[in-house]
Amino acid sequence: MTTIHGYCDANFDSVRQAFADNFTANEEVGASVCVTWRGETVVDLWGGVTDTQSAKPWEENTKCVVFSCTKGATALCVHVLASRGQVDIDKPVAAYWPEFAQAGKENITVRMFLNHQSGVAAVDQGLSTECYADWDEVISALERQSPYWEPGTRAGYHLLSFGWLNGEIVKRVSGKSLGQFFKDEIAEPLGLDFWIGLPPALDKDIAPMIPAPPEPDNDFFKALLDTNSLQTHGLLNFGNYMSTDAGFNSTVAHRAEIGGAGGITNARGLAGMYAPLANGGELNGVKIVSAETIAAMARTSSAVGIDAMLLMPTRFGLGFMKSMDNRREPLGRRSSAILPESAFGHVGAGGSLGFADPSSGISFGYAMNRMGPGLLLNERGQSLVDATTASLNNIK
Repeated sequence: MTTIHGYCDANFDSVRQAFADNFTANEEVGASVCVTWRGETVVDLWGGVTDTQSAKPWEENTKCVVFSCTKGATALCVHVLASRGQVDIDKPVAAYWPEFAQAGKENITVRMFLNHQSGVAAVDQGLSTECYADWDEVISALERQSPYWEPGTRAGYHLLSFGWLNGEIVKRVSGKSLGQFFKDEIAEPLGLDFWIGLPPALDKDIAPMIPAPPEPDNDFFKALLDTNSLQTHGLLNFGNYMSTDAGFNSTVAHRAEIGGAGGITNARGLAGMYAPLANGGELNGVKIVSAETIAAMARTSSAVGIDAMLLMPTRFGLGFMKSMDNRREPLGRRSSAILPESAFGHVGAGGSLGFADPSSGISFGYAMNRMGPGLLLNERGQSLVDATTASLNNIK
């Protein structure tokens, strides 16, 4: 039986139980879960091993790649600038990034970037093997790229391009790289062990990711069999990042500022980032964004029956996922992430998750090294979300 370490408030014991059950019943290898309520940590648990060969224990500060959970961090950087009046999300991107205004992209707005509606969801020519570590190479390709659809008329998840598109806005406006801005303006003020570009000194704390087996029934994965599909262009034309050994588990990838998929943290970092967003935008004297900005972030701003990239129904706020319950969809598009309706956050490939729920004051984080099935949550993360929301009934 896996030993569970850390702290859990008695009112949230069902979260501890669900976390322990994941190791015995759901093949969890190593993981962490964290919940804050009204700014106070009520769950901070970890357990398992960082890899199955060495059986090195998952420790308090163990971190892993949280894939698209990073999009929430990148979107938050844009919202910090918007909250300060430095970015208007309804202005054309060209107002901040003039070189982007070519190849039919002149009228794309920052809002379209955040809503996955810009049409620049991929690049149609494969880039160099480690292009994800060369910011300028990717930005130059995105400047030349034509949209895959008329901007604003469709929504299609920007799998990897999201990070560079929104990150370049951050860079142009702030003068700092995306990773540096996140560190200076969000992670350090909040005391987060969360990195977009990992320092070498922290390499020892990384748990390598264990990929999930292929899913032949999933519509998205079926589309990857076509080398000319939007799905293939969006996932595989940005070098070899999605390759297990040479890509996301490599030191090169860990150093790179990959704002769409390369963030490295643990559950505490995810819950900590969302904690001020669940509490009016400020926590312990650190103001991240205004209450008005949070209201805009939390509203559903894009919802489609079939997402052009993921090939299933999706719902988004401005850069954040909303609850997506696709359990009644046909077999190939049933991936779900069922959150409180007022919540907003982001999942990562394999099942990691961070979110804020302003209505209850809850923030949540879950990170793990064994990737599970589905494009959103799988039963491990969903059981933790369900236990967290149910635990609120215990608080008098």
